[in-house]
Amino acid sequence: MRTRVVALEAQTGRRERPCSSPRCLPARFISVDTSPTPAPDTARTATPRPDDPSTGRHRTGPAGSASAASRTPSDTGGRPTAGRTSGGSRRATAGRKTDDTRRAAAARNRETTRRDDTPDTTDTTEAADTAGPPSAGRRRRTVLLLLGLTAVTSATALVLGLLSWAPDPPEPARPLTLAEGERLAATRVTNLRDLRAGVRVTAGTGAARIELVGWVDWSRSLLYLDVGGPGAGAERGLLQRSGPVLVIRPDPAAVPTPASPPLMPPADRWRLHRLAPGAHLAPVLDLLLDLAADRPDTTTRPAPSDGARWIARETVPAGPLDVIQAPLPSGAPAASTAIGTPGAATPAPDGQTRYWLDHDARLHKLVTRLPGAGPVTMIFNRADRPTLRPVDALGGRPGLPRALTDAEQRRLDRLPARLRAQGGATVTMTAPMGTDTNLRGAGWLSWTARTAYLAVADLGVPDRRTLLRRDAAGLARADLPAVDAGGGTAEAPARPPLPPPAGAWRVSRPGRDDLSVLVDAAIAAGSVGQRGAAVRVREDFTAGRTVDVIESGPADARLRYWLDREGSLRRLELRTDAGAWAHLDLQPAVVPRLAANPRPSAPRPSAPRPGAR
Repeated sequence: MRTRVVALEAQTGRRERPCSSPRCLPARFISVDTSPTPAPDTARTATPRPDDPSTGRHRTGPAGSASAASRTPSDTGGRPTAGRTSGGSRRATAGRKTDDTRRAAAARNRETTRRDDTPDTTDTTEAADTAGPPSAGRRRRTVLLLLGLTAVTSATALVLGLLSWAPDPPEPARPLTLAEGERLAATRVTNLRDLRAGVRVTAGTGAARIELVGWVDWSRSLLYLDVGGPGAGAERGLLQRSGPVLVIRPDPAAVPTPASPPLMPPADRWRLHRLAPGAHLAPVLDLLLDLAADRPDTTTRPAPSDGARWIARETVPAGPLDVIQAPLPSGAPAASTAIGTPGAATPAPDGQTRYWLDHDARLHKLVTRLPGAGPVTMIFNRADRPTLRPVDALGGRPGLPRALTDAEQRRLDRLPARLRAQGGATVTMTAPMGTDTNLRGAGWLSWTARTAYLAVADLGVPDRRTLLRRDAAGLARADLPAVDAGGGTAEAPARPPLPPPAGAWRVSRPGRDDLSVLVDAAIAAGSVGQRGAAVRVREDFTAGRTVDVIESGPADARLRYWLDREGSLRRLELRTDAGAWAHLDLQPAVVPRLAANPRPSAPRPSAPRPGAR
C-alpha cells in the first residue's frame, strides 16, 4: 500500500491530503521529494528532527513527511503543498516535470522507504543468513557423531555378550515319573485309537539302506508303502501288507528316493510276495504293525530294573515332545508275522530304543536297532490320516457286511438261470495262489455246455503256458511254450488257440486246488448254497457298472459274487489258502464251441503172477 501511494504522488505531482483518522498511514509515506536532483541523505546527520519546535521549516523526503502529513486542509488553503527544501521556499508543479524525472523520484522514494521500514529485519535476516548454515551443519555433525558412537557401543556389547554366552546345561537323564510311565504304556493303545498315520522309515546303512514312505493303518493291520533306497532290491516299488499277506507291485526302474504312493493304488501288476529269510525289510514291517494294541503295555511301565529313563525334551512344530528311552514292547500279535518271514521284531541287545512322545501319548518318532536291519528311524505324521484302500488281491476296500435285502436275494436266486440264458463269457483271471505262484489267465467259459478253456501263465515262468480245459468229466492240462499257446505276456496272456492243439494232455478228476475250485464255481452257474447264508459286503464299481458284492460259502472257501443291478455276474472271487483273493472277471460274449476233453484210458488189468491162486 505504501509503495502504491508514493508512486501515485510521483506520477501526479500532488501530495495526498493526510487523513485525520489515526488509522491512516503515517505522513512520511505520503510526502514526495520533487527536486530535480537527489536530496542529501540527512537521516544520519545531526540535522534537527522535523518535529523539533525550534525549527521553522520542514525538510522534504521521508524525514519531513510526518510534518507535511500532519497539516490539515485549513492550513494549506485547500491545496496540496509540495515539499520544501531547507535552503528556500521552492515550489515545483507536476506539470513542469518530465516523465523521466518522475520515474527517478519514485524509484528513490521506494528505495528510501525500504531502508527506513525494514532496517531491523534486514539486519536480522543478514545475520541469520550469515550464522544459520554453520550452526545447522554443526548440529548435524554432532547428531551423526552421537549416533555413530551409539551404534559402535551396541555392536561392542553384542559381540562381548555372544562371546561370553553359554547355553543352559541340559537337564540330566532321570527315571520316569509315574505319569510318564503311564503315557509310555498307553502309546500302542493311542495308535490303535488314532487308526492310522503317515510314516517315513529309514533302515540300515550304506548300500543296504532301505527307505519307506507311506501310511500305516493300525485299525486294520494294513501297510501301504513306497519302497526305495539302495538296498530295496526286488521289493523296489509299491507294497501293501494286510496281516500276514504281503503283495508288491515291483518297479525296477523307479527312482531310488521313494515318494508317497497314490491314494488310489494301481489295479494291475500286483503279486503275492515272500520276503527272503533274514531280509532286513521283514522286521521293519513287523515293528510297524506291532506298535498298536488294544490294551496298555505293561512291559514299558517304569520299574527299577527295566532301564526306562527320561532323556530330554524337544520342541517340534507339533509341540513339545519327551524323549524316553525304554525297551520295545514284547509279545507281538500272532498275525504280525508274514509267511516265510522271521518272528516279530525284538529290541536290540543294547536296548537303546527311544520314543518321542507328546502329552497325549502319541508317538511321533522311534529310533531303535533291529536284528538283521541295523539302525531304524521311524517318523510319524499324526495329521496325515487318509483312508487306505487295499488292492483286489487283499480283498479290496472294506465294507459293512449286512444281510441281503429281498431284492438282492431274488437277484441271487435267479442267477443260475440268467447265466444259462446268457450262454457264456470271456474270462480274465488273476490268481495269487501262493507266495511262489501268481497266475494270470484268459479264455472262455460256457454255462450252457458247462465247459471252460483257458491259457494260464505263471509270473515266475514267463515263457511257458498251461492250457486248461474243463468239462463235466474233469480237467485236462497241457504245458506249452508261450508262442505255441497264444502268446502275450505273462502279466496279460492271450486267449488259447483254437482248435486246441494236439499234445500230451494230462487228464485228471476235478481237484481241490484253488484254481480248480475257482473254475468249478464259475461253471456251477452261481449255485450259492443254502439260502440265507450270504451277506452283502459292500457296493463297488467294475466295467462301468455298479455292483453289489455278495459273499457266501464255507469259511475255508469263501466266494464273492459281483452282481450288477440287472442280475448279471461280473466277477467271481475266491479266498485262497495263502489268504489272498483270486478272481475271474467275466464279460458276456459268444463262446466258440469247444471239443470234449480226451478221456483217460482205462487201466489194464494186471496179469496174475505165476503160482498165484
